[in-house]
Amino acid sequence: MSRSLSSLAFVIALLVSASSTLANEHQQHCRYCNALSAWADPPQATNGRNYAPDRQVDVEHIKLDLTPDFDKRTIAGTATIRFAPISKPAKSLRLDAHRLDVSAVRSKHGVSSFSSDDESLTIVFEAPIAVGEQAEVEIDYSAEPVEGLYFRTAAMGLPKGDDHLWTQGEPHEARHWFPCFDYSNERASSEIICHVPEEMTVVSNGKLVGETKEDGGKKSVHWLQEKPHVSYLVCLIAGNLAKLEAKHRDVPLGFYTQPSKAKHAEFAFRDTPAIMAFYEDEIGVPYPWDKYDQATCADYHWGGMENTTITTLTQRTIYSDATENIRSSRSLDAHEMAHQWFGDYITCKDWSNLWLNEGFATYYALLYEGHKEGQDAFQYGLYLDARDDIGPHSKDLRPIVYRDYNVPRDQFDFRAYPKGSWVLHMLRSQFGDELYRKAIKTYLERHALGEVVTDDLRQVFEELSGKPLDRFFDQWVYHGGQPQLKVTYKWLPEEKLAHVTVEQTQEASDKVLLFEIDTLLRFIVDGKEYDQEIRVDRKKQDFYMTLPAEPQVVRFDPEYTLLANVDFDKSDKMLEAQLANAEDAIGRILACDELADVKTQAAVAALKKAFNEDEFFGVRCAAATSLRKIRTEEAVAALLDSTKQDDARVRRQVVEELGKCYRDDAVKQLLNVIETEKNPAIVATALRGLASHQGDDASATAKQALRDESWGGEPVGAALAVIRDLNDPSLASSVMETIKSREAELDPRDVSEAMVTVAKLSQKGKRQQEAFEFFVDYLNHPRQTLQSSAIRGLGELHDPAARPLLAPIAANKVDAVLAAAAKAALGELDQKTPLVPAEVGDLRKEVRELREEQAKLQKSLDELKEKSAAKKATGKKDDKPAEE
Repeated sequence: MSRSLSSLAFVIALLVSASSTLANEHQQHCRYCNALSAWADPPQATNGRNYAPDRQVDVEHIKLDLTPDFDKRTIAGTATIRFAPISKPAKSLRLDAHRLDVSAVRSKHGVSSFSSDDESLTIVFEAPIAVGEQAEVEIDYSAEPVEGLYFRTAAMGLPKGDDHLWTQGEPHEARHWFPCFDYSNERASSEIICHVPEEMTVVSNGKLVGETKEDGGKKSVHWLQEKPHVSYLVCLIAGNLAKLEAKHRDVPLGFYTQPSKAKHAEFAFRDTPAIMAFYEDEIGVPYPWDKYDQATCADYHWGGMENTTITTLTQRTIYSDATENIRSSRSLDAHEMAHQWFGDYITCKDWSNLWLNEGFATYYALLYEGHKEGQDAFQYGLYLDARDDIGPHSKDLRPIVYRDYNVPRDQFDFRAYPKGSWVLHMLRSQFGDELYRKAIKTYLERHALGEVVTDDLRQVFEELSGKPLDRFFDQWVYHGGQPQLKVTYKWLPEEKLAHVTVEQTQEASDKVLLFEIDTLLRFIVDGKEYDQEIRVDRKKQDFYMTLPAEPQVVRFDPEYTLLANVDFDKSDKMLEAQLANAEDAIGRILACDELADVKTQAAVAALKKAFNEDEFFGVRCAAATSLRKIRTEEAVAALLDSTKQDDARVRRQVVEELGKCYRDDAVKQLLNVIETEKNPAIVATALRGLASHQGDDASATAKQALRDESWGGEPVGAALAVIRDLNDPSLASSVMETIKSREAELDPRDVSEAMVTVAKLSQKGKRQQEAFEFFVDYLNHPRQTLQSSAIRGLGELHDPAARPLLAPIAANKVDAVLAAAAKAALGELDQKTPLVPAEVGDLRKEVRELREEQAKLQKSLDELKEKSAAKKATGKKDDKPAEE
């Protein structure tokens, strides 16, 4: 501690000295300040690796009797926890309870005392409770949650009549609204009784037990989830909600949304019955719960959350038919429903095994897409995941199962979702559909209503296949990276041999292994396919195959069963033949990708033909991208002549590519699309395409788009973002006016980006002062999302006057979201505030960190002194507390 204090004093002195010495130099070098790199607090390291916590008791049932106050945005009620000690008698019980105001605790076993702090509730019993003995505690409490339970009301700026609340548990938010064991290695049945005004609807887990009228125009609604589930899956949604209904077999299906959005809700709900029917057939295990509801929520953080029997969804999943086939809730719907089996029926034991939740949900959503739209659509989804989500992280060598994360949210990335999905796809490809389905059914039935780790899945596949899978899981799940393959081909005419060389170019290490992979080589000779199975298990290998004649097409992994970055250099003629192969959509897409680097007239002609004639939209989109990359007159002309595509997905892709052409005729076409196109998603794409084009026409068009009345406001969101890139300060006032007048209807993400736009356009003179006052007005806004956006804007504005406003928010321990936003904004100020060089910014950062460390150390010292004094006063020895 003394070392920290002395370091703090030294840095403060150095900061004062540096500020004084460099003051005169600031006037000369302030023009470079905007070029300083942004800084944000690094993630806080934890001590060692992460594992599931110990369980001293088995929580059997959770009952919550709650009354929400929509005006005060508070809840109050009683939590009843039924439990039994596991291996030792329990003298005390510790529950996660973040800033819950506990007023009373009762138990038939007698409560000696209880204590509640910011993180937990500890209950001490009069006598130890025996192992296996059933016990129960009743906890009266109230809370004003800033996490876990969220109110959205008209008083917060939402449309009148849309008042509602929603909860979020994953990963550790349940503790913010009820006391619990808040980790995924504990399961309990649950019930919720919620008291609300009569006109409101209450939705929760399980089955509806009943509704009872109460005095004062209120009612109580009682829900019961009889099968055990983990705490983060306990859910409550209550408020003014419109409902759609359907059924699959005897399973009721409900879809709830805010009344103001109900007009278009059917589009988001229409695939749900078909998805459930497909999953039951595909998985082999009937839907395991009483009902399945979905509910959209204002300002929901993620896409969706798979609470048991009730999925919460972002309101962005509701769209109008004006977007044609561009917008669909099918993938989100399928992903979240898959979790009812993978994540709810069985749950990952800890966050290092998160892929057993998210990888399955991602893969089964693709399986449904293939079921509905065909094999080409299924493989295209795998391709996009590999290209867009996994590919950009090629240097991230963390494995899928990873215990060295700092906070659980670090695990919710490409490794758990698309890479986990690809691991399942490789297992299915290796063993075939029948054995794969049998293994998954066995895995679910064996671990039903329990927790799983990766080895549980491996063991089932090994038992049913007879094949050891240690190496497979070692290289794909317990180590990072993926194969980087260089493939070369040569035809040996005298021997009539095809010679293929495969080289693994990734650097093998303790993080990434040399892979062992089984795949195919396919040669097409005069329309006939010749396949050769190969195993790649060395650094460099040669493969030969006798053929009747030279092949027109050579494909590596033609069935698309391998996650790998494959560099296969082929002749132009061979790529053109591959692009013409009507039986191989993925091959055609890969050929489009490769032809982008060819730039010959023949390549342009082949791409243009595919762009206008291919039956699969994914190939047409890939061809459009490659034509833009070629950039010749002929290539760009092919795009300019084809903006009238029937498939809206292809039409949007063309517009997106034109936005990257940087030509006058391309800009003219974008402006025409914005004026004439009826699809708001395509209009928004055209607006984003104006970002790199300065000029009065672009600025005027973007300003005009701020008044767009399309349902969902997508063009408005695009205009708010593109105005920043147009760098026209005169539009700052228009952006602020749009935020003020349309904050209730716009997507919170668009508002956040708009706040940054205001800051970027207002960093000098009078505009900076106006923007500063604009952001300050939002710091006390009742919606956390808008507060956070304003905090971000203050950081980007680079006005030193923001520092005293942001500092107390950053130090606030109640609202972690706003505190994190304020810390990031202060970091931005440290590095980029005019008249402050980078060195002083670094010193300010170090001072702040040392002050925080000093405060923590002082708090610990004070607590030790208080405990010591208390023990002396009572005469108790310094023994360890009874088991909790």
